[in-house]
Amino acid sequence: MYGIAASLVLAGLLGWVVYKLFDTEQFTAEKWNAFTYKGIQELLLRGLGNTLRAFAWAAVLSLVFGAVFAAGRLSDHRVVRWFSTLVVEFFRAMPVLVMIFFIFIALKTEPRIALIAGLTLYNGSVLAEVFRAGVHAVPRGQAEAAYALGMRKTQVMSYVLIPQGVRTMLPAIISQLVVALKDTSLGFLISYEEFLYAGKQIATNLDYSLPFIPVVMVIAPVYIGMCMALSGLAKWIERRGRRSKKAA
Repeated sequence: MYGIAASLVLAGLLGWVVYKLFDTEQFTAEKWNAFTYKGIQELLLRGLGNTLRAFAWAAVLSLVFGAVFAAGRLSDHRVVRWFSTLVVEFFRAMPVLVMIFFIFIALKTEPRIALIAGLTLYNGSVLAEVFRAGVHAVPRGQAEAAYALGMRKTQVMSYVLIPQGVRTMLPAIISQLVVALKDTSLGFLISYEEFLYAGKQIATNLDYSLPFIPVVMVIAPVYIGMCMALSGLAKWIERRGRRSKKAA
């Protein structure tokens, strides 16, 4: 009964939204004609390409940043451990938009560099904690057994802890990459010509009667689709890891 009631409420809400869209003339041909022009299509595709390019750089650099500072936090040297902890906690606590603006304005960098750097510092700091938690999730006896066999710490990390911890870390890593993908949309605030920035240029165009809602209806599914693809990849990896563990 609760499920049926909730479905009816959601159906009613969806119907009301569709009614309001028709009532405010959001589906008129005048507001959708813009998407039939080749120039508009190229603008959106170019923005999507810039979004994916920024995400790819931010994802790779965030993984490297996280791996380096996770290793620093796990170091036996106190100075290295304290420095790594300070860096990770500082950038993890800073709002990503503040870092992007600081790099863009104070350091006078290009919008693309500022966006990638801000995303790298924030997401890399979060991933550093994910990596550290993944290593600590491995039972302590595994490391003790490896040390008892005469292995050095580097060997223990490389051959024992990381291979076992990576199964735990992967879903969280990909989930954080989803966050990085969504945060690329912040680039429009510093005039980086990414997907949302391209949509903004179309939505604020008086020649097309300010098609704000149609632009949202075109851009939102693309963002949702990309995020769902990454989330699906995380679930697939998690299922594959469980099957591999059962087989072993």
